[in-house]
Amino acid sequence: MKAVSAEVFNKELEKKGELNDDTKAVELTGDEIKRIINDFAKATEISIKAGYDGIEIHGANNYLIQQFYSGYYNKRTDEWGGSLEKRMKFPLEVVDACCKVRDKYNKPEFIIGYSLSPEESFDDGITMTETMALVRALLKKPLQFIHVSQSKFFQESRRGEGTGISRLKVIHDEMKGKMALVDVGGLLSDKDFNKALNSGYVEFVGAGKAFLLNKDLGILLKEGKGDKIDLEFDADDPKKYALPKMLWGMVL
Repeated sequence: MKAVSAEVFNKELEKKGELNDDTKAVELTGDEIKRIINDFAKATEISIKAGYDGIEIHGANNYLIQQFYSGYYNKRTDEWGGSLEKRMKFPLEVVDACCKVRDKYNKPEFIIGYSLSPEESFDDGITMTETMALVRALLKKPLQFIHVSQSKFFQESRRGEGTGISRLKVIHDEMKGKMALVDVGGLLSDKDFNKALNSGYVEFVGAGKAFLLNKDLGILLKEGKGDKIDLEFDADDPKKYALPKMLWGMVL
């Protein structure tokens, strides 16, 4: 369910001729929002009981948490929307709820991180100024890492704080080693990964497409076999990648 106002969402559906009782959006009530926050806490509890090493709170890629923080999506006028501080309320309460569960089970070694997408290109979307406000708030929380999800590792800030400077440098300089910074940003070759790690902008790099292309990516990188790393999908050999049929259709 989107955090954009129900009125705006329904008008868009009406324009497309898709508005009906099944598609009509209804704004979340305060009780429903609190129930969702509790669901994040329950997921944390399940992860601890299952023996996982940690969790990552998904506050990126235009999903629900990011929608609450974005002025483009969030048109609420109550305690959950409006000012930057009110839009930040939902993300921070999710973080607090997850961390409280870790404390409840006395699991200080259980890792909790937070992922975010640093900017939105559309009007009223998240700028680097707003991202840095969220980063500074997250640095006050007992998290172990912040994960930046973007399409290009060296992407520069477009609007707001640090305009024209690498987003990761702006964030890393603010963090000052208080917790680890992780990024996934279109890295494919061994040269890509080495350049990213040697930039000094992050403590860890992540891989998405590179792992889909190479099931043994970690081994290839560790053993210095960069020439064996596939950089493009071979449409004639789908079995090579062990991808579900639906996912295979998405990557081509």
